[in-house]
Amino acid sequence: MCVSSMAETTTAAGQLVDFGLGPYVHGTPSRRFPVYTRGNAGEVYPQPVFPLTSAMGRALAGDPARDFLRSTGMVTDSECDEDADVFMGVFGGYTYLNLSVTRVVAVRTPGMSLTDADAPFLGSEDLAPDHVPDRRDRNLLATVRGLRYGWRVLASPGLPALDDAVAEIDMWRTGLTPVDEATDEELVEDTVGMLPMVSRIFAVHLAITGGAGIGLDALRRTAGRRGEDLMALLGGLGEVDSAAPSDALWLLGRLVRGSPELTVHFENGLAGLEGRLRDDPAAAAFLDAFDDFLDRYGARGPNEWEMGCEVWGTNPALPLALIDRMRGAADDHAPGTRGARWAADREQAVAVARRRVRPHERWLFDRGLRCTVLRTRGRERCKTILVEAIHEGRLRLRELGRRLADRHQGVAPDDLLYVTLDEFAPYRSAPDAFAVTVAERRAIREQLLELEPPFCFEGELPPVDQWHGAALQDGSGGSARATAGQILTGTGGSPGVVRGRARVVLDPSAPGDLGPGDVLVAPLTDPSWTPLFVPVEAVVVDVGGQMSHAVIVSRELGLPCVVAVTGATTMIADGTPIEVDGVAGTVRILD
Repeated sequence: MCVSSMAETTTAAGQLVDFGLGPYVHGTPSRRFPVYTRGNAGEVYPQPVFPLTSAMGRALAGDPARDFLRSTGMVTDSECDEDADVFMGVFGGYTYLNLSVTRVVAVRTPGMSLTDADAPFLGSEDLAPDHVPDRRDRNLLATVRGLRYGWRVLASPGLPALDDAVAEIDMWRTGLTPVDEATDEELVEDTVGMLPMVSRIFAVHLAITGGAGIGLDALRRTAGRRGEDLMALLGGLGEVDSAAPSDALWLLGRLVRGSPELTVHFENGLAGLEGRLRDDPAAAAFLDAFDDFLDRYGARGPNEWEMGCEVWGTNPALPLALIDRMRGAADDHAPGTRGARWAADREQAVAVARRRVRPHERWLFDRGLRCTVLRTRGRERCKTILVEAIHEGRLRLRELGRRLADRHQGVAPDDLLYVTLDEFAPYRSAPDAFAVTVAERRAIREQLLELEPPFCFEGELPPVDQWHGAALQDGSGGSARATAGQILTGTGGSPGVVRGRARVVLDPSAPGDLGPGDVLVAPLTDPSWTPLFVPVEAVVVDVGGQMSHAVIVSRELGLPCVVAVTGATTMIADGTPIEVDGVAGTVRILD
């Protein structure tokens, strides 16, 4: 079905709401489940969404979260069918996940606390309002259905739905018309046509993610009650997709480190670096390897789930900045070397933990461990194939935007991202007519980029004039500075105790002089941050849960990691000596 005819039946997807800055993407919060969080959502969508891609997803991709939760039986049909953005939504231009739903599922799961529900993925960081009990929270039938679902997850030895998804996306990509050969209509149809597929596979991603939480809960019920460090059982797993680009970037960094000619180019600064390299015959071998890297990992980047944003493949300066930080690291920081050490430690930790588990519970421990490991790897694999599919849509929208800009004077290639789905067809015919509209929406998004949205909200998003400015995250204001001897607390994600200089980095494409001996302190992390983990000694993150991206990758690399250290990027001054304890979940300010 062409996008113009689809839009005729989905006019709601073309409506924008003025929440204080002017009309922009803003959804309807749930009445039944009123608490929303940026936890985990901030890793996936750190920046404001674009009107076009948001509207396409809402109108053409359905509601994968609703489909997944309905399949578990833990949420009733009436709860799923509320006319609102129940399970996830865009509010004030930013993406949020529903925290109340997770908490109600915890209430309906025997032996699970609200803290247990928050910890793995969403990470409420003590910023979320307390759960307000509702008589509808307890539902015996939903509990029975959910327990049956949980047992099926624990019993499953594989992920056949993921195998099918990998095959489906591979086949779909093989059948695409090359971007430079496609007509305008083919560019649109290929982008629109992928959305239902992405939605179905995203539901698989959510099921795998939820299954990892079920496995982690089984471990907590068996080994966890004796104070075992559960995260030590999950380090050095190998075959984690989001860690793979670090290996490739490490090798590129070694090429630079071993070449005086390449080193000179990097030492002369990142501005214009790619052009200087491509003009130098001595850089040919490096560029061949770098182009291979872009072919393989070009879909990854700071905002890889959003079709309107730049990624490594569309802006090679981003990975070059990461290589620049890696080239200074010593050989003992190689991801493979660190991971091998961590894998050996993990085997020992599993053996010790299993011996301490009560004999009659070892079967549950074994299934919980298998389930968590399988789904930790599967979650990252499913994320990879999804962002690769989204990248195909990104390339097609970029090409269409470029063609329209070539044909119409004064039109920018990314202007089409600021129209709604209802406006998409008429925009393609006469983009000049949307100049004022596009300019207004672009200005709103630029204002949103300078604001920090509330981490959590209940009922209604607070007025935009109550949001913090982005300047508060750069050390110029916000939380009071931590002083010598002060201990900041969070959630331990990857064990180990390390001392180093705090390097506060707010953007992975601008890591400053981050390097060996440093502790990376970040507001949040997504896969584009992963290579910055390689040269450092530990990682501290403002937000995140026990199964968040920062934790998974830190465990793969053998780095101590503490997440949910609220305000770390404002309280810790850049260059401050700190001690990170990944078991206790603490960050101590040193003299």
